[in-house]
Order: sequence, then structure tokens, then C-alpha cells
Amino acid sequence: MEKDNSNKKSLSEQLKHTNSPVFSTAIFSFIMLLVVVGTMLSNMSLESTFFWTSPTSEVITMERKPLAPPKNSTSRYRISWLRSHLKEFEVFKSTNLSEKFHQRVLESLNDECEVRFFMTWFSPADYFGKREFLAVESVFKSHPQGCLMIVSGSMDSPQGSTILKPISDLGYKVFAATPDVSSLLENTPAKTWFQEMKSCKRDPGRIPLSQNLSNLARLAILYKYGGVYLDTDFIVTRSFKGLKNSIGAQTVVEGDSKNWTRLNNAVLVFEKEHPLVYSFMEEFASTFDGNRWGHNGPYLVTRVVQRAQETIGNSFTVLPPVAFYPFNWIDIQRLFQTPRSRNETTLLKADLIKLNKRSYGLHLWNKITKKIKIGKGSAIDIIISDHCVVCKGIQR
Repeated sequence: MEKDNSNKKSLSEQLKHTNSPVFSTAIFSFIMLLVVVGTMLSNMSLESTFFWTSPTSEVITMERKPLAPPKNSTSRYRISWLRSHLKEFEVFKSTNLSEKFHQRVLESLNDECEVRFFMTWFSPADYFGKREFLAVESVFKSHPQGCLMIVSGSMDSPQGSTILKPISDLGYKVFAATPDVSSLLENTPAKTWFQEMKSCKRDPGRIPLSQNLSNLARLAILYKYGGVYLDTDFIVTRSFKGLKNSIGAQTVVEGDSKNWTRLNNAVLVFEKEHPLVYSFMEEFASTFDGNRWGHNGPYLVTRVVQRAQETIGNSFTVLPPVAFYPFNWIDIQRLFQTPRSRNETTLLKADLIKLNKRSYGLHLWNKITKKIKIGKGSAIDIIISDHCVVCKGIQR
């Protein structure tokens, strides 16, 4: 101990009595180097914590901020904002790859597909997380011979291919394709609306424009090609093979499952060029409001179907909530929880019986549940375990 103190004192005295400017400069440079290196290492550590990803991962800590203008901005400001951010919206871009979209759809979704499924993804591939991956898995558990196309520029990339590789390696037909939305909307009622938005002549509204573009794209895709559209937070639990020209009710008058009050567009099943889907696009273009959540989505299909029942009501079916939305956005939260009592276990079993007997799938209401961890032994844990094909990292 005395020797250590002696050494420290000796070093201290040496530094104290060293007056060489060269020596002082060298010491100062060395200290600054340590500070810079330490900061870089700290930042690298921070980034690896916030942006840890894998083929089936999701951002752990940092939440995605949707591309949208300030909430309290004026219409004029929002149009100016859109003009300055236009290049950041992939759906407005036209590339050599996007121009091949139609050809790629026809080649990928051919007659060998038992059922054609579509999803849209207008966010960076980094944010295609574990739950989105589980939604994709569930399609193939119930439809081994089905085909799924993810309409997305970001997923139509080496990174996207890596994310989907665990599923495609099992032989399932999952693809991503960059859309040419302008061509997709050709000869539809929404073509002019899209051109005006692209040329920044329309107010995009306060709601993230990508959300409303997804609402429109799903309609155009089904109208042009026909098939099943699914949101990326929908877990398929049963074959869709027997479904045709169907939309699901979200809410009904209590005690009357046929008297619906609101529909939802998270799941849509329609044949090519169905007149109801055409009416959806007409309504989108003529009543667009980017400031009201749901106005161009669930509320839109509700408005149109209410009117269409009197004219083309025999050409489509409105399914009861149990078909696609067996649990509303409030009740769904308990399904993520591990049962802690006999009563909770009994309720869990009843929930599973309801789902397995009468539902085609389960909407997870990701806007509400995305931060809720899937508890071990919870209803969601059991449902996903029963309807996955890769089956890795289910509990989050």
C-alpha cells in the first residue's frame, strides 16, 4: 500500500514539475482522444440498444413516428409540408421496379394459389416487427397452398427478403412487390385524387398520409386482382377458402348479430372488379378528409354499405363481428395476460372456444396492444402457438 502511494506521489510530483509545452500538449491531446472515443462507443451502444433487429425483430425501445404534419397546422401549411416531404413517400415514386408490379402480381399470384392474400406496408422495413411476422405466418398455417403478396417498396428489398426468408425457406409462397400506385389507380374513380395529392394540390390532413394511402391501395388491389386483403395485425385461424365477397362488422346492436352498426376494412374479401369495391373508391375520392381518423377507412366502408344494401346488397355478405373481430379493442387486452386465477383460466378457455369455433381470425388492434407483452400461457400466446409455422419468439 505504501509502495502504491509512493508511486502515485512520485507521478503527481513529476507532472507538477513538468513545464514542457510539448508534454502538456501531448497530455491534452490524449485526454481529448479518450473523450471522443468514449462518446463514439457510447453512441454505438445506444444505437444497438434502440435499433436491434433480426429477421423477425421489431424496434425495441424507439417508437416509429409517422410521417405527418404538425397537428395544429393549417391547410395551407400542410400542403406546403407535403411538397417538402413528397420524396419521402414511396407510393408517389415510379421506378423500373414499380413499373413491373402488374406483371409480378400475375406471375406470383397464379392459378396455383389456393387463396390470394394481400397486405400493404408503407413504412420502413426496419419496422416490420415480430407481430407483423406472426401475422404472415398465420396465413400459411391455414393455407399451405396459399399465396401472400406484401405490397411494399421497403419490403421489396434485400432487407425485406431477409425478414421473410424463414417463411419462404419452408416453401411457402410469400412475396413483396413495389407498387406503381398511379398505374394501379388507372381507370378507377380515385385516379384524379391521387394525381392531385401527388402534385400537392390537396390537403393531406393531420392523419398520417401513409395510413390513408393504405386505405386506398387495398381497394385498388382488390378491384384489379381480387382476393383477400389483411391488415398486418390480423392473425388467421381458419381457412378463407369458402369466403367470397365479404366484409366484417365490428359492432352490432346488442343481442342482434345481424343488425350491425359499424364495419371495418382490416379484412376484405372480394372478387375482381366487384361493384362494391368500386363504390368504396368513389367514396374515398369524393369525401376524403385527412383530419378525421377512420373517415377514409372503417367509417367509409360503413357509409357505402349502408347505401349499397338497397341496390347491390345481394352481391356481398356482411359477416358478424365474431368472424374477424371477435374481441373489441377493449376486451382484446385481457387476452395478452397470463391467467392468475381459476376464474381467469375459465374465461381464457371460453375465449378460445369462441375463437376456434366461429372465427376466421383475430384482429390484434395493434394501435392499442402494440406495447403489451404477450404473457406466457395467455390466450394470445396459445392462439399464435397454434397458428404459426416458424414459431420463434412468440412471447414479447
